Amino acid sequence: MRLLISILVPLLVGAFAGFFTSSGVNGWYATASKPWFNPPNWIFAPVWTALYILMGIALYLVWKSGADIRLKQTAIILFAVQLTLNFFWSFIFFKLQLTGWAFAEIILMWIMIFITILWFGKISSLAAWLLVPYISWVSFASVLNYFLWKLN
Repeated sequence: MRLLISILVPLLVGAFAGFFTSSGVNGWYATASKPWFNPPNWIFAPVWTALYILMGIALYLVWKSGADIRLKQTAIILFAVQLTLNFFWSFIFFKLQLTGWAFAEIILMWIMIFITILWFGKISSLAAWLLVPYISWVSFASVLNYFLWKLN
């Protein structure tokens, strides 16, 4: 049951954020100037789905561990903070179309993901490594966000 909950939480946050994303992708984003390295729109949903599943498995490994309760609580709170920032980035970028603010927010999100990886690593190295594809994708998304901000 913990595994199911751990995977569903990020997937549901992602699905809810997708509501804001889809309206923006089909609206202003479709006509926005994009850098040459902008991937096709169809790639985002499968990549984010895979990342949310990996995030959920990482959360599960931390949650089920026998680590000190305060260490686990801190790690889970950090995870919740970065996941909340993940949700709000979609809202700021796609719904509000505030690409500059979205860039500032994604940098904060990146920092929180990094801190979460460090804390997860204190509990489970596998959990920490499962978040590496996520921070890698967010690094790419940060660069993309920056160029979209500057081009538009």
